[in-house]
Amino acid sequence: MLQSKLISNTKKEWPNEATLKSHGLLIKGGYIKQMAAGIYTLMPLARKVTSKIENIIREEMNALGAQEVLMPVVATKKLWDMSGRYSAINGELLKFNDRTKAPMVLSMTHEEAVVFMAMTEANSYQKYPFSVYQIQTKFRDEARSRGGLIRVREFTMKDAYSFHTSSESLDKIYDEYYDAYNRIYKRVGIPEVIAVASDTGMMGGSGAHEYMLLCDAGEDKIVVCKECGYKANMEVAYTDDFEPFNKKEENLEKIHTPNTNTIDTLCEYINKPKEAMAKAVIYTRMDTKDPVVVFIRADKEVNETKLTNYIGCDITPRKEVEDDNITYGFVGPVNFKGKNASVIYDKSLQNEKSLISGANERDYHYTGINILRDVGEVEFIDVAKVTENDTCPICSKKALTISNGIEVGNIFKLGTKYTKSMGMTYLDENGKEQNPIMGCYGIGVGRLMASVLEARADKNATNWPASIAPFDIHILPIDYTKSDDIKNISDSLYEKLNDMGYDVLFDDRAKNPGVKFADSDLIGAPIKIIVSRRNIENNVFEIKVLGSDEPKLINIDEIYEYIKNIREELMK
Repeated sequence: MLQSKLISNTKKEWPNEATLKSHGLLIKGGYIKQMAAGIYTLMPLARKVTSKIENIIREEMNALGAQEVLMPVVATKKLWDMSGRYSAINGELLKFNDRTKAPMVLSMTHEEAVVFMAMTEANSYQKYPFSVYQIQTKFRDEARSRGGLIRVREFTMKDAYSFHTSSESLDKIYDEYYDAYNRIYKRVGIPEVIAVASDTGMMGGSGAHEYMLLCDAGEDKIVVCKECGYKANMEVAYTDDFEPFNKKEENLEKIHTPNTNTIDTLCEYINKPKEAMAKAVIYTRMDTKDPVVVFIRADKEVNETKLTNYIGCDITPRKEVEDDNITYGFVGPVNFKGKNASVIYDKSLQNEKSLISGANERDYHYTGINILRDVGEVEFIDVAKVTENDTCPICSKKALTISNGIEVGNIFKLGTKYTKSMGMTYLDENGKEQNPIMGCYGIGVGRLMASVLEARADKNATNWPASIAPFDIHILPIDYTKSDDIKNISDSLYEKLNDMGYDVLFDDRAKNPGVKFADSDLIGAPIKIIVSRRNIENNVFEIKVLGSDEPKLINIDEIYEYIKNIREELMK
């Protein structure tokens, strides 16, 4: 392609709106153009990259025997009512009426659609197992779109679905997808992606993994054990061993603690660390609006995903309510009598013998609290966030690290959540109706492209891996419009490389070398060929190859064999 014909333009300055490296490079390089919050046009360069990512994904999905389909973006309310998700998901699911007033949704995921598609096509056990996949547009009315393509509202996603007659069959195919995903991330240039145990969330099911690229730009927190390799999203990470801080049992005593309605002010007033205390974290159930009070050691934080999963409904931090009989700022487990309140005791309190906590009376706290002695027999539930001071649940060593990560894919064991609710059945070997068991496997294409930049790019260069770079080769002639020799040699080089099947960008513009080189760094072809008067006089081309610090001078007569060999090396 002639660069003078490329519709998108690069920008000289770093965009003010860019919050992440990938966001800035995609704007500066002319890859994306924003239409609205979280909604972007993919310009030609971006589309070339995502097309190559999609082709890699297709190859791996086809190798698993998955069949490609294309389901509608728009779905009926009736379909989502069948699964129960139409009323369960608010805000993120975009709902509208068509011209006949029929209620519809823009699909943010396609479980309902794929069950609808398959329920009349797989009525016998002989059809199973099978997998289908699509690469399709989705819309999620994300409240916090940010970071360019990292968190958007409209996006392209590969989602695959497998159907089974047994859990053993699902486990087998799940493992095959697990391995295929690792191959995909390696092929697109980020082999460092790790799979971590994750929460099933609104998808439901019995198990899930997320694929995480560990980097500062990530919003997720990933827990990894340096000793045994345990890996989990913070949402589901746990520890089996909370080392008690208060090991000596003491008598219960009420003390006067004026103006100490926060943990920090209490620590300062009585000169004790947070580990010596229990705090109350109060939420509101979104279904009944009743309070949920979590007692947890004061140096710990509540894991709201664990809490939500335990109580079975969404929650929100509670604001003070006058008639709920809660003494905010001085809440404690002894003699707590909050109106209609659910009370949960975190496992971090289980072995503590002498805690300090609120006395449910303004300006007073108790010391010497022993939950089992002073409150009674209670159940201790794990609702705490793991910290780096905790022990690994697998090897029991204090070797946990917590890093930021970008989710670049996920896989779920859905079970019969959707097939049962939507009435999908098949006849087994005995002629009895059964609900198929499902798996679900997703990769966001645009986010994956941006994540590669977060891992490989610097602020001035995209450094695309050869497998997904928008062009294989970038020819950069200096003084192309001023020298017939340079023009003729460059034109011949361009034509020959095109004939050899390479995807070549040819900078035929009348720009100075600095502009050409800066734009070339943003475009990121892994092989750059610089044609200059001095090089021609010496019968050489100057070659810059991705990953090499210094350019090489290659004899003009040897250039095509060199390109062939170096291209093969880059693709490895």
